[in-house]
Amino acid sequence: MRCLSCHTEIIPEVTWSTFWKPPTKDVACPMCIEQLNEISDPFCPQCHRPDHKGVCKDCQLWEKTHTDVLERNVSVFPYNEFHKDIVARWKYRGDYVLVDIYKEAIQRKWSASGFKGMQVIHVPLSEERMQERGFNQSEAIIGLLGERSTSPFERTHSEKQSKRGKKDRMYSKNPFQLIEATSKPVVLVDDIYTTGRTIRHMAALLKETGCPSVSSFTIFR
Repeated sequence: MRCLSCHTEIIPEVTWSTFWKPPTKDVACPMCIEQLNEISDPFCPQCHRPDHKGVCKDCQLWEKTHTDVLERNVSVFPYNEFHKDIVARWKYRGDYVLVDIYKEAIQRKWSASGFKGMQVIHVPLSEERMQERGFNQSEAIIGLLGERSTSPFERTHSEKQSKRGKKDRMYSKNPFQLIEATSKPVVLVDDIYTTGRTIRHMAALLKETGCPSVSSFTIFR
């Protein structure tokens, strides 16, 4: 089998302890696995920004302008150059199988997050984005978690967030419309938390209509 990321052939290690066991199906080589680099302490307790002690400046600013909108975000990996390359291939070039590289870590972090039992909501795509990609990455992640996805939002077409600068993202207009309120605690699931604006657009609408708490879970921060 070859590594899903770099396509290097994966040669399983054979020892006396593994000789009598069925071979494991590794999806990434040791070098790529080493670069996954899951987020660990220290990190911002509100947005999970890696390598940061205490609440980061972005979260402090959000609390001044959007108080009590988002409880917290939990992320699995830092959005570094290694992950950016995989995301580009997965999200924009249709190499969907690459998500399997993250499967075990994502499921482990989800189990430890305390979000199980909450209403799980995916981030909707505009019709144009859906046609471009052929799948909704937020729904795909929820499926990977073994959870049932709900969608009380509609989204109009908007410019790709990847083309916006940080300031433009933080002050962009809300592209979402809430079509069904909920009285349950909610966790929003997406692939990347960059400035947190997308999540807070959705969270603000939910809180305005009576949702008791909104958190988020993303693969990358």
